[in-house]
Amino acid sequence: MRCLIQRVSRAEVAVRGQPSGAIGSGLVVLVGFAQADGAPEIAWMADKLVHLRVFSSDLTTGERNLLEVGGELLIVSQFTLYADVRQGRRPDFSRALKKSRAQQLYDQFLSSFEPYAIHPQSGVFGSEMELTLINSGPFTLWVEREPEPKGESTAAY
Repeated sequence: MRCLIQRVSRAEVAVRGQPSGAIGSGLVVLVGFAQADGAPEIAWMADKLVHLRVFSSDLTTGERNLLEVGGELLIVSQFTLYADVRQGRRPDFSRALKKSRAQQLYDQFLSSFEPYAIHPQSGVFGSEMELTLINSGPFTLWVEREPEPKGESTAAY
């Protein structure tokens, strides 16, 4: 699971010229899913996003998270985050999850913020969208969670 995160002062996503979602201060999250992604990656990413200390007070940079500042989320599906451009001139999207399963994970991802009392705005999955944003900082992060190998424990020893 990959997310490109931008701290914004405001953002809007539109489909065919009609607004689909808009936020004030917060994070725009472009999200893509890979073949082995599932519930563990979604839970990890949601927790990571709401607790990342990327917001500032008047004195210090990066001391507050989304929950502390009452920030908003705008989440947009972006399968192109899994493009492989190492060979040739045409991007290869074979690592991106197929549309039907990706939409299920996208819907789960949107719902994964409910325990934090955050109700993300979103684009329309699988649609051609236009995203307008004012990047605050600018501040952009790449956050990735590789699926855990089957049968391996993640417990610390």
